[in-house]
Amino acid sequence: MGVGIKHMVTFSLHAAKDSAEAKVFLKESEAELTAIPGVQQFEVLRQVSAKNDYDYGFSMVFADQAAYDAYNVHPVHQNYVAERWVKEVSRFQEIDFILYSDN
Repeated sequence: MGVGIKHMVTFSLHAAKDSAEAKVFLKESEAELTAIPGVQQFEVLRQVSAKNDYDYGFSMVFADQAAYDAYNVHPVHQNYVAERWVKEVSRFQEIDFILYSDN
């Protein structure tokens, strides 16, 4: 993957875990976000660890910083955040990784 960026977010929704509303949010989020150019290896994840109290996660990969930056300012992403994310997500944490190299 080289300089690729793995973008991950763990989150909980206002809707109850595994409710019909949560399932719709996850499915529609995947459809919207994967339509944005540059999004690769998108995954919808369900939390199973007792050590973490977030319910779900999204994981995706970007080829480089330019692709990640373009995603963040893309109109579909901006609209998704304003119209879905801020209204339906109760709390979240984002993390971005690149491959570790000690060279």
